[in-house]
This record gives sequence, C-alpha cells and structure tokens, in this order.
Amino acid sequence: MKITVIGVSTGTGALLASLAHEQGHEVTALSRRGAAPAGARALSGDALAPGIAAEAVAGADAVVVTVGGAKGVPHQRAAVTRAVVTAMQAAGARRLVVQSSLGAGDSGSQLPGIVGWAMKTLLAKPLADHDEQESAVVESGLDWTLVRPTGLTNGHASGAWRALEPSEQGTLRGSISRSDLAALLLDVLADDSTIGRKLGVSAR
Repeated sequence: MKITVIGVSTGTGALLASLAHEQGHEVTALSRRGAAPAGARALSGDALAPGIAAEAVAGADAVVVTVGGAKGVPHQRAAVTRAVVTAMQAAGARRLVVQSSLGAGDSGSQLPGIVGWAMKTLLAKPLADHDEQESAVVESGLDWTLVRPTGLTNGHASGAWRALEPSEQGTLRGSISRSDLAALLLDVLADDSTIGRKLGVSAR
C-alpha cells in the first residue's frame, strides 16, 4: 500500500511511518523538518503552503494525519486537515485516517465522570481544534476513520488495546502508548469495516 503520513517529526506519526515501512508499505512522510524513517520518502514543508499537501498525497492509497498543535497557531490541526482533505479530493485519493483525541466531538460519554469534566475544562482549546478537525473529516465525503486516543505515553508496545465507538457501552480510562497507537492506525488503514467510524482507544 502507498501510505502518506502527515506529521512525522516525532511521536505517533514517526512511529507509524517506521512501522509501515517495516511491514513493506511504500511510505511518504511529510513534516516541516523533512524527518522520515530510513526507507521512506521524505517531504519537507508546511502542509498549508501551496502545493505541499497535493505533492504529499499524490498517488497515495491512504493518508494518515497525526499532526499536533503549533504554539501560537490556533486551530493548527483543523487547518492542516482541511488542506489535506482538499488535496485528496483533487487527487481522487479516498482513504483517510485522522488521529484526534478522546473528549472531542461526541466522545465525552466515553470518559469517566470527573475525567470528562476535567478534560473539557482544562483542554478546551485543543479540543476545540479537534472538534473543527473532525467536522472537516466527517464532511469530506472521503472514506474516513477518526481515531481518538486517551492520554499518550512513550511506553513499549503491548500489542493490545481497547476500541469503542460512542454508541457502545463502556468508558475508556488510562492511556495508550504511542507505539500501540501507531500499530492500531496501521490496522485501521487495512480494515474497511472502520470506514465512517469514530473509535475511542486506550490500553486494554
């Protein structure tokens, strides 16, 4: 599969690009610094700059957005995601997976009482960015999946996680390692049953 990862300087995006390459996929990695694991095609640039997102998604079978916020730049995630969606629509690329956050959109019910309140209060600005980002994805007309992790850690991969949609009973607590999240994102890419779904995820 030809996979483009948007946001690979550090964290989940870097781990995903590396894992996808190790599993034999053809990876294009876009970041401002041009960071990419060995064997991946590295693109350097801002996805909001003219032509950069289009170059990144050209020929891709699937695109994953794992961008974080940018200091002093409000709604960075939403802006980058909209640029990627527009580029995919123009290129005829269909499969899109976006890393959001638990607490965004309709996922508040998946957080246990006081935790949900605290997140909505303390993380109001980043969650507003994710809300806008998710709206751009849902309205895109693409074959999308939203993945909403709980807190992220740099722990080792366990190979096990829990995934719930808002309509399912239960809550998610704790955190998930970035390594496990990268593996889950790669699994989601290959699973068409996840298209149109919003998955809250945590460690099992």
